[in-house]
Parts: sequence; C-alpha cells; structure tokens
Amino acid sequence: MDRTVEGYLAELKGHLSGADPALVQDALYDAEEYLRSAVAEHADDTDALDAAVEAYGSPAEVAASCRDAELTVSAALRRPAPAAERGPVATFFGVLADPEAWGALFYMLLALVTGVLYFTIAVTGLSLSLGMSILIVGIPIALLFIGITRAVSLAEGRVVEGLLGVRMPRRPRTVMAQGDFFARIKSWLVDWRTWTTMLYMVLQLPLGIIYFTVVVTALATSLGIFVAPIAQVVLGEPVIRTLEYGYLIEPWAMPLVMAAGVLGVIVTLWIAKGIGRLHGAYAKTLLVGRVGGGDQSVS
Repeated sequence: MDRTVEGYLAELKGHLSGADPALVQDALYDAEEYLRSAVAEHADDTDALDAAVEAYGSPAEVAASCRDAELTVSAALRRPAPAAERGPVATFFGVLADPEAWGALFYMLLALVTGVLYFTIAVTGLSLSLGMSILIVGIPIALLFIGITRAVSLAEGRVVEGLLGVRMPRRPRTVMAQGDFFARIKSWLVDWRTWTTMLYMVLQLPLGIIYFTVVVTALATSLGIFVAPIAQVVLGEPVIRTLEYGYLIEPWAMPLVMAAGVLGVIVTLWIAKGIGRLHGAYAKTLLVGRVGGGDQSVS
C-alpha cells in the first residue's frame, strides 16, 4: 500500500468496487477524516500514518466492515414486505397506508420550494463568479459558490433519502488530492459531480413546478369531486355549473361521486410513488454517481 493517506483511500476505494456509490463516499470521507486527524496530532512521528492505519484497520478490513454495517442498517430500515396473499385490489388501496407514497407526495410539494432556492443559488453564484472572474475578488466568490454547491448536494441527498427512500451519502465528498489548498480546489473543479450538482440545482426549478402542479391539481380535483355531493346537500342547490345551467347530482349517484373522489386520491398517490422512484434514481445519478451494485434503497 502507498504510505500516504491518498494511497490508503485509493486502495479502500478499490476494495469497495461495486458497492453503492453513496456507501463509498461515506467510507472514504470517514477514513480520510480519521487518518488526517491522527497524522496531524502526531506530526513529528514518521510512523504516525502506520499507527493510524493499524488502529483504524486495513483498507480490506474497513471495506468489509462498511459492507456489513450497510447490510445491517438497510435490513433495519427496510419496510416490511407485503403479505404474499395480498391481492391486486388490496395492493391498489394499500397505497393509502404506504409511507413511500406519502413521502414522495410531500417531496413533490416541497420540490417547488427547493427548486426556487437551488435555482436562485445556482444562477446567482454562476453570474457572480463569471462576472467577477476578471477581478481578484472573483476567486473567493467562485470558491464560496463551489462550497455551497457541495453543501447543497449533501443536504438534498438527505431530503431524498428521508422522503424517497433512496440511499444517499451521509458524508461530504472526499477530495483524495495531494498538495496544497490550490490542489484541493483543482480537484473540486475537475470533479464532474460539482457540475452535475449545478445542473441538478438548475433543473430542480422546472421539475418542482411540474411536480407541484401535478400534485395540487390532482388533489384539488379529487377533493372537489368528493365534497361536491356534500356541498349540494348543505347549500340546497347545484354546485356543478356552466355559464347558464346547473347540474344536480342525483341521490343515488352521490356515493359513486364521493367514491370517485377517493379513487382520485389513490391514483394520485400511485403517480407520486412512481415519480418519487424515478426522481430518486435521477438524483442519485447526478449527485452521487453511477448507480450500480449493492442495495440502493433504505425502503
């Protein structure tokens, strides 16, 4: 093994090949933080790194431990599998009690807020960085923007994991670069995930608008259909109107209309669940990296 922190991280990454990219990011960050802290505390000791590695574990040992811990945590967080005898009708209506569907629904509502925030940060940061690039002050502004982008990537990952059930990093991305401060900055710039995160931030606004519109329109329509018979009875007049005419709901049809409203909510939850799974995979691709190998969901 290369007797440097970077060499240890590279070997650890090799042993974690094929694992969930989010797990790899967390493992690399924890290892780098521990090793650099241990070496810094014993800067005068030439064997400080060897002692730190002996205490922390070899790359192979750490990789195996991380994989085992991930399996344990995933098993603890995984939602119970549906009963084998559950039929299609029960499955269809069971979405009303599905946390994944409700989490996705809430995420679609929240996406408008995060979309506006991310878009503002991305556009403002890029504009200031490019506009000030000819001045010395443009350098710290650009570095601040990159730092905020990396923070947004981590924060959005926590939201995605919490609401959509997709395994996302719980630690920031490690640098794995030798050299001084400028070498680390260069590693940020050549890291393609920095730029895909910016793309994610920009695209979150149109996606947020679409998600919010779909959810609000579907829920409002379903609620309106459900309440229409009740409103007609309370008001004593038609609530379904055109410019010139009003249409009464016949008493025999009222239960069917209300059932249609409930059915609309159920369909909305199924749509939200599907969109949530697609968005989770999309977020993981742009914010973490290639999706492949290992369990990627905590659901």
